[in-house]
Formats: sequence, C-alpha cells, structure tokens
Amino acid sequence: MAFKVGDRVTWQSHGGEAHGKIVRIAHEDGEDGGFHYRASQEDPRYIVELEDGKQAAHTEQALSRA
Repeated sequence: MAFKVGDRVTWQSHGGEAHGKIVRIAHEDGEDGGFHYRASQEDPRYIVELEDGKQAAHTEQALSRA
C-alpha cells in the first residue's frame, strides 16, 4: 500500500493514535524535528504534518489511512 502526498494517515504514538497529512516523501537520509531518519528509494520515509504543525517521519508499515 503506497501513500502519496496529501493522504491523511494515522499511526500509533506514545499518547495513543495520532493523525496527520503526508506533506513529503523522503528517499534519502534526513532530519525532521531534531530526529534523524534513514531513507532510500526502496525504503522511503513519509513526512507527516500533525495538526499542531509539527512534523514526523514514518515508515509505510507504521501508517494507516485515516
């Protein structure tokens, strides 16, 4: 199941279920919100913006469609 920019997604967070919108798909290593992530063409990271404007990077397996 591939996601695309603009998709609304959910994932499990420390505080329960979190919601956001995919704003970018990273295919190379990077940093977001002070956290480093590893990404490649075969294993991209989905950059998700939360309702409060913060961003997080997630694997495809961690996300579900909202």
